[in-house]
Amino acid sequence: MIGIKNNIHPIAMQLMWIRGLRSIGQGAMVVDLTLYLQDLHWSGVAIGGVTSGAGIMGAMLILMVGLLSDRMGRKPFLLIYEVLTLMCSLAASVTSAALLLMVAIVIVGFGRGQSGAAGPFSPAEQALLAQYVSQSDRGRVFSLNNAIGFIGMAIGSIVGGLPDLIHGSSPLENYRPVFLTIAVFSLLCILIILRIPEVKNRSANEPIHEEQARTEAQQEKQVRKKENHALTVLALVNVLNGLAVGLTGPMMAYWFRLRYGASTGAIGATLSISFLLTGIFSILSGRIAARMGMVKSVTWMRIIGSICMLALAFMPTFTLASLFFILRNAINRATQGNRNALSASLTRDKRRGLATSINALSMRLPSSIGPTISGYLFDADLLSLPLILTAVLQLANAGLYQWVFGRWDQQTPSPSHEKE
Repeated sequence: MIGIKNNIHPIAMQLMWIRGLRSIGQGAMVVDLTLYLQDLHWSGVAIGGVTSGAGIMGAMLILMVGLLSDRMGRKPFLLIYEVLTLMCSLAASVTSAALLLMVAIVIVGFGRGQSGAAGPFSPAEQALLAQYVSQSDRGRVFSLNNAIGFIGMAIGSIVGGLPDLIHGSSPLENYRPVFLTIAVFSLLCILIILRIPEVKNRSANEPIHEEQARTEAQQEKQVRKKENHALTVLALVNVLNGLAVGLTGPMMAYWFRLRYGASTGAIGATLSISFLLTGIFSILSGRIAARMGMVKSVTWMRIIGSICMLALAFMPTFTLASLFFILRNAINRATQGNRNALSASLTRDKRRGLATSINALSMRLPSSIGPTISGYLFDADLLSLPLILTAVLQLANAGLYQWVFGRWDQQTPSPSHEKE
């Protein structure tokens, strides 16, 4: 992997490999899921509805996983996610039953394009990665982790073009190789996870004096109050972005087909290039953050991305739309690593699962509303409106993010000044 330095912890490296493998299957599903459902004669409202259901269920699981992983450890939840993905992908390769597809979409998150993250189990994964990365280095490492996920999705998007080359007698035959590919990569992820040791928080049961206990209790109360305030503010800021992401994120492949009549292969190629460029921009984002600050880098990249999304809504041809989509996707989604690094730094390790849960939950819950709205608008032939709404919401979010967290850039030590 180009750009990975030797000072990254071996466990962090293994987690990055898992993300890369997992993201290949996710990239294929971003291209194929909504198109597969359309080939099975699902309506736009039905496609949007089940995607919204996935967001709501994912939000519930995210909070539960974050709380439990802080107490029970993070590794078991990663295993559960991969086993579920393996089972759902194998089952989807033999049947197109609506109930099974709903389970795969709602529980595993098929089609959501999570850049290699472990779906609703991602709080456990993010918290585990943060254990092996110093605070000052998180912007760089999380951005690199993000880049690996998007490069994997670029490869997966090419895999997503396979159904165009297969002329089977049913949609299931055309899409079966994609589901089997996901199963193979899930199995590889399981094998790597089994080799990762579980490192739990230090025991709180060591004997201490009564006076020391009172002092520590007071300090704990003060620290928790500060952490809770930071997490509450983060959640409120994320709401606008979550709604914006839900309006377009899971529905863009479907939008390209409705607006321009694009084929699966053409859409797959567009998404593949966009994910590849996002991976490159993610690495650059980590370097930009090191120079100008994590928050400021997120703000400016999001502003530029919002302008590109607004322009995309009015493009007359698929070629022009693809160019603006690729640029917008790369610039906007490349901020994900820095945003995750910020959320992971708002609390101590023993509450990091909760922190990453709240970060993901505050995005996932409002985003679950978006696909239903977009599906309804698509069926009403209002194809540009979801994109315009996304641009406006993310532009507002960029300003709010800078206003609330701008001071964080001055409070975070640079890698060269932090004492390890």
